[in-house]
Amino acid sequence: MKKPRTTTISVFKAKALRMIDQVARSGERLVVQRHGKPVVAVVPLEPSGKAVPGRLRGTVIDEKNVVSPLGAKLWSAADD
Repeated sequence: MKKPRTTTISVFKAKALRMIDQVARSGERLVVQRHGKPVVAVVPLEPSGKAVPGRLRGTVIDEKNVVSPLGAKLWSAADD
């Protein structure tokens, strides 16, 4: 496995946005160090997967009467 890139916390503070963009593009992790000790790693996100039409079909419950499951007395709008 390839050794991750490292930087100091002061350099990261000055160039954070550029470094984050570089991690996102390259896919390589970046370890930020304070006094020579690693304190945080910046890593690219894993792809969440492709959007698939109809993927959520059947996962939503269509409740015809939204008041009845809780009873009309629990709804302040039902008092009007």
